[in-house]
Amino acid sequence: MSETLDQGYWNNRWQHHQLGWDIGYPSTPLVDYINGLENKEISILIPGCGNAYEAAYLLEQGFNNITVIDIAEKAVELVKEKFAGKEGIRIIHGDFFELEGRYDLILEQTFFCALDPALRPTYVSKMAELLKTDGQLVGVLFNTQFQRQGPPFGGSEAEYRPLFEKSLDICVMEPCRNSIPERQGNELFIILKKKNGKD
Repeated sequence: MSETLDQGYWNNRWQHHQLGWDIGYPSTPLVDYINGLENKEISILIPGCGNAYEAAYLLEQGFNNITVIDIAEKAVELVKEKFAGKEGIRIIHGDFFELEGRYDLILEQTFFCALDPALRPTYVSKMAELLKTDGQLVGVLFNTQFQRQGPPFGGSEAEYRPLFEKSLDICVMEPCRNSIPERQGNELFIILKKKNGKD
């Protein structure tokens, strides 16, 4: 890595509006998944939340126990403005890897791909730590390799399976059928469950 992907790096990206990952609306695969959820009381975490479009959608659908976290101070400032006066959402400026708590559902949307690949094993173990018994990690991962040095960083199902299987049960890991047009054919949809006995 030629740059350290730390708080300063990401805050600088936000300060200069270098937000190439921001699609401007909640990701279609996550919207479709959220639409199938019946229990509005579950605890939900969105790491690397950015503009928190999925969180806004969750609130609109009546979910009331949402936590979002981002390492970039500017991103958190904007999210706090967006959700000022709203109940049901907790906004944290901090490092995901230092977060404490337990969640029923963690939503993955362009967070994994933003991390230095060397952190991927730590990401997996941290996700297992944060999930409640029977909790799930759900979202999309890039199923492609990028020409230029990341972020974003790509990967493949062949790489991801042994990585995640160490701490999580893979319920679904398959080509995403409802990606946004710009990412068609380049994403995997995942539903990963906390392994029994990992509490």
